[in-house]
Amino acid sequence: MKPVLLTALAVILSACSGPPDIETAAHPSDASVPVPALRYVPVTAGTVDYRPVDPKPWTERNERVAPKTGSE
Repeated sequence: MKPVLLTALAVILSACSGPPDIETAAHPSDASVPVPALRYVPVTAGTVDYRPVDPKPWTERNERVAPKTGSE
């Protein structure tokens, strides 16, 4: 029974207090605040070209990844 009363008291007391003042930066309407300079970054910056290319010869690619015979 005590935890229920303590919880009810905590809820009632917390309802009496106002929200905390949260200010992490300057106010948005303050015109005297210095603003960092913007720089242009293209939308396509860092993209990779994915155009189709001709396939590489499969025999040499296969020989590179195939297990070596007699090396055991």
